Amino acid sequence: MRVVSLVPSLTEAVAVSAPGVLAGVTDWCTHPADLGDAVRIGGTKNPDVRRITGLRPDLVIANEEENRAADLAALGEAGIEVLVTEIRDLPQALRELERVLVGALGLTRPKWLADAEAAWARVEPAGVRRAVVPVWRRPWMVLGRDTFAGDLLARLGVRNVYAGHAERYPRVPVEELAAAGCDLVVLPDEPYRFTAEDGPEAFPGLPAALVSGRHLTWYGPSLAEAPALLGRALRAAG
Repeated sequence: MRVVSLVPSLTEAVAVSAPGVLAGVTDWCTHPADLGDAVRIGGTKNPDVRRITGLRPDLVIANEEENRAADLAALGEAGIEVLVTEIRDLPQALRELERVLVGALGLTRPKWLADAEAAWARVEPAGVRRAVVPVWRRPWMVLGRDTFAGDLLARLGVRNVYAGHAERYPRVPVEELAAAGCDLVVLPDEPYRFTAEDGPEAFPGLPAALVSGRHLTWYGPSLAEAPALLGRALRAAG
């Protein structure tokens, strides 16, 4: 079977579970480091539809948030089967991963998926902290309602103060963010690469947790180690 993945986290899930299946991946697919002969087909938002069609894949896997409907429609019109995932929380992520790997690819349910379920089932938050979670700067954008990353943080005892916002990724002036009455600011290293020198200074006096964006936002093998790594980063912030 030949598969093209338009989502970095799904690329990792397929590559780890079925090495050699991927015929094409995006320019942003970085895990695992060795993707063999997979052809790079552009970005998640601007894939080269003609190049994908030329690869003659049996299946293209995509995500309704990460990929554009127009590109997916163009692939469908070219006669290519497209499986579109929708992932807004952890239970949905686990179901969709099983739908892709077991349902669509016919694989045995991978061990890492069971390990991820078990790891998150063991999570026991020590308390609840109110936080703002920026995901971009210039302009400032934060996690809003109904997001996968927000659900993971909630399971770790972090309440996103913008979880009730009308938008999923609202633009909010940094002055408003700094005055939101939070106990913590959570700064992932993707999609914007926040660092100790770029981000915390905008929130003087507020503890900052610098976390792995891959473990906060990716749904794949990284989910098995995400609770421990994210929990450690949150505790280190005080």
